[in-house]
Amino acid sequence: MGEAPSTQSPPFSKYRWARLLTYVLVGYLALGIALAGGEELANSYGFTTAVAFLSTFLQAAAIVLALRRPVPAWALSLSAATATALLARQHLAHLRLPGPNWPWTTPTLLAHMAVLLLLALRVRLRGTVALVGGSALVTFVVEGPVGAQRYSPTGMAAFGLFIVAAVIGSALRGRSEARKELVEQTTITAEERARRALLEERSRIARELHDVVAHHMSVISIQAQVAPHLVENPSDELKENLAGIRNNALEALTELRRVLGVLRSAGPGDPEALDDAYRLSAPGTGPAPDAPQPNLARLDALIENTRAAGLEVVLKRDGEPRGYPPGVELSAYRIVQEALSNVLRHAPGASVSVEVLHYPDGICLDVTNSRPSRPAPPSPGSGHGLLGMRERAAMLGGHVVAMGDRRGGFRVTAFLPREGTPKPTDTERPFPPHSSPEPPTGEQDP
Repeated sequence: MGEAPSTQSPPFSKYRWARLLTYVLVGYLALGIALAGGEELANSYGFTTAVAFLSTFLQAAAIVLALRRPVPAWALSLSAATATALLARQHLAHLRLPGPNWPWTTPTLLAHMAVLLLLALRVRLRGTVALVGGSALVTFVVEGPVGAQRYSPTGMAAFGLFIVAAVIGSALRGRSEARKELVEQTTITAEERARRALLEERSRIARELHDVVAHHMSVISIQAQVAPHLVENPSDELKENLAGIRNNALEALTELRRVLGVLRSAGPGDPEALDDAYRLSAPGTGPAPDAPQPNLARLDALIENTRAAGLEVVLKRDGEPRGYPPGVELSAYRIVQEALSNVLRHAPGASVSVEVLHYPDGICLDVTNSRPSRPAPPSPGSGHGLLGMRERAAMLGGHVVAMGDRRGGFRVTAFLPREGTPKPTDTERPFPPHSSPEPPTGEQDP
């Protein structure tokens, strides 16, 4: 019984109070059959007290055993009832009519019905039918070919009661299985509904990104390409800056299409998310064009793009790369990218130092900028830059520390474990060994 019945679990195994109540009721039933049945056998058949109570106690033991092992309990109950009938047969010739009930006495009949009921709760219908048929066959063999004198036959009544007990038990078992299937189906339906809602929301976000951001970035790219032709004798600096704007716009479009490919994939098991996660042939369909995933090898290009925007950046490396997983390299690239973007927005005219330190257990990133040379214009940022960096690091078992200094600068330090799993030694010193952070004056809000 319960929502998840098992052949190894007792009835009502999911509900503790119901299980205890079942044990109590079955125990009382077994004790009543053992005591009252022993007295009836001694009075009706002339058994000695020891033989009568031995027979009924075997039936009581079969009832208790049926809670855990119904098939052995059925064999014990049927064997004890058959032995009782055969022992009582020799006493029936000397009794007056109407004789006592035989071959099933009242206590043995009640005990065997209880065993069959508990058996039907645990055994499949085919097995239950086979065991009820076995009880019926033994009954008719004992009552028919073996036979006895001067008794009231109980074979047909016992067979009918056995069928009733088996039907009740099988019905309860079927109801429990149907409830289990209903719960499973309801769970599957709820999961599918949630998954469908998630996919619809992701598709809506992807559609908005494509319709708004992709459009504007495409316009920026085209305008940057056309602008030199609209000016008579454009300078080399103007051409270089416009070319940088166009390249950055095209790279942003490539990154956007990667994000759209992930958003439009059904999930991690989708072939587009596994093999073609970074390919999308057309908006909403197919894979996107091949493009390398950002990693530490592309930091130089990122620094050059930042310098082209007018920011003075110095890149320092210490140690040898140790074959980081792609996720670690991607997160390191994104953290440096976001830190540089923050400097461009919030610290115009500042100088920036980017340090990449390779340790045996991971990689440390340190991006420090000086005091800005002029006030920063209002930024339209959403304020989620530092939060995104912290989430990327935490996902890999690392962490990010961001704070200002007394001179008006700002510093972002991140540590990413090599294997993407946290270790106690990783979190003790995320800063470069040759420097220490200044007291904080407040975080940026990118």
